[in-house]
Amino acid sequence: MDQKTATISNERLEKYFSITKEALAKAKSAPCCGKRTECTEHAHIVLDMAQRYYDDALHFQKKGEIVNAFACLNYAHGWLDTGARLGLFEVKDSRLFTVDDD
Repeated sequence: MDQKTATISNERLEKYFSITKEALAKAKSAPCCGKRTECTEHAHIVLDMAQRYYDDALHFQKKGEIVNAFACLNYAHGWLDTGARLGLFEVKDSRLFTVDDD
C-alpha cells in the first residue's frame, strides 16, 4: 500500500480539521431554505450532529487517536454535505460541499 494512503499524518488531520471547521461555520451562517419551520428544525439537527462529530474529533485528537479523529471529521463533513445537498443550507461552495458553485 502506498505510504500516502496508508497513514494519517498530523498535517493531513489538521487540513481536514480546517476544512470541516470552515464548512461548519459557513453552514451555520447560511440562511435555511426559505426559512420554513420544518426546514429550520432539520437544519438544526444536521448542524448539531456535525458539531458533535467535530467535537468528538477534537477529543480523539487530544487522546492521540488519530484514526478515530479522522473518522469523526469525515462523519461531521458527511452531515454537512447532506444538509447542503438537501437544501437545508444555502451554500454554493464546491470546495467545501458537494454542491455546484454559482
